[in-house]
Amino acid sequence: MIDLHYWPTPNGHKITIFLEEAGVDYTVHPVNIGKGEQFRPEFLAISPNNRMPAIVDHAPSDGGAPVSVFESGAILLYLAHKTGQFGGATPRAHVEVLEWLMWQVGGLGPMLGQNHHFTRYAPERVPYAIERYLKETERLYGVLERRLEGRDYVAGGAYSIADMACFPWILPEPQGQDINDFPNIAAWHARIKGRPAVVRAYEQGTRVQAQPAEMSDEQRRVLFGQAAR
Repeated sequence: MIDLHYWPTPNGHKITIFLEEAGVDYTVHPVNIGKGEQFRPEFLAISPNNRMPAIVDHAPSDGGAPVSVFESGAILLYLAHKTGQFGGATPRAHVEVLEWLMWQVGGLGPMLGQNHHFTRYAPERVPYAIERYLKETERLYGVLERRLEGRDYVAGGAYSIADMACFPWILPEPQGQDINDFPNIAAWHARIKGRPAVVRAYEQGTRVQAQPAEMSDEQRRVLFGQAAR
């Protein structure tokens, strides 16, 4: 059994997608990031970076004590290893999956996250930052568009954790992109969105209280006003 500490954000969706696709039993423990629940001591014990998602595996493959894992990319790798699914069927395929997973966690996610922050959540408009992250979003969409030329999936010749990692972050309209400019992404996105397990994964988000479209000053303080101590 997996305990999933979760909120319906792109990184949270990554993990529910995997668990639904792999048929792993799991229990959702909502972590309301707008209320600061990610700073509770019991959550920090398993996610010291005060970010969700995080998991606790109560039945690790070595038969030992429960294993906790934080950071969405690490969780996907852990689960792929545990289940033997979606990590690439051959060594060469596995390398491709790793490359594109790292591309997502190191580039696509952080840059699009900054896009979201400066275009939607920042208390004042910063034109340079907005332009910077809109252009970087467009560049990254272009990378993915070229990668998907002649391919159904991002890496390894099959549906994998690379697709699961990238899919929730592709939100063209809120990110200032025209999906018609990226036909390969559009076809891939529709392909993933229609998978029954992905539908079920997103339904988990409707079972917890999502953030309102308009972020309150208190939520903004909690999410963006953090200091080192």
